[in-house]
Amino acid sequence: MLLEIRDLDVGYGDIQVLWDVSIKIEEKQIVALVGSNGAGKSTLLRTISGLLSPYKGSIIFDGEDITNCPSKEIVARGIIHVPEGRRLFPDMSVEENLIMGAFRRKKSKDITPALDNVYELFPRLKERRNQKAGSLSGGEQQMCAIARGLMGDPRLIIIDEMSLGLAPLIVDNLIEIVKEINEQGTAVLLVEQDVQLALDNSHYGYVLSTGRLAMEGPSKELLQNKEIKEVYLGL
Repeated sequence: MLLEIRDLDVGYGDIQVLWDVSIKIEEKQIVALVGSNGAGKSTLLRTISGLLSPYKGSIIFDGEDITNCPSKEIVARGIIHVPEGRRLFPDMSVEENLIMGAFRRKKSKDITPALDNVYELFPRLKERRNQKAGSLSGGEQQMCAIARGLMGDPRLIIIDEMSLGLAPLIVDNLIEIVKEINEQGTAVLLVEQDVQLALDNSHYGYVLSTGRLAMEGPSKELLQNKEIKEVYLGL
């Protein structure tokens, strides 16, 4: 097991947001975490990334407890979080943004092959490598955000709301790249409001509802679940 979250309670001060959340992610697996806006998905991601401390519960990564580790150490262990909204450095070039994501790589000689790899995955970024990130289209910015995450050499990459605000054709392209990233050996936690997209393109899924896990199971089985069809897919 690569990541195991056990009985997590999380909140902000006196306001609790998550109750008894438990999630597992295996090596080389794509796991979907889905739910409506306000379900607590981003709070869970902040906790995994070390930005929030849980009230109770534990986070185990590769057999070691990282529950109260600082974010820098969590990144160093190989958990990379691609946040909602991309969060690029708009006045820096595409390549400068990518290099900013490579601080986990200790030697400069490791950066060039990493750049070559992300440019192979994202040829559009190679074409725009000297362009300011803030001048890219929304889809290109999302590509840059994911590519910057890959520069950190992740064992687990967490992608928050990848499809938000993007045209379907761009989303289709991005999801194929995510699957290719996974085929290269990186585990993926895909966090989405778009339930159909996430479950169609993952191995296992969790449904978060008002801070609690409502259901879990193989993604194909969840897609056939009557409640998910009615509540999330409008079928």
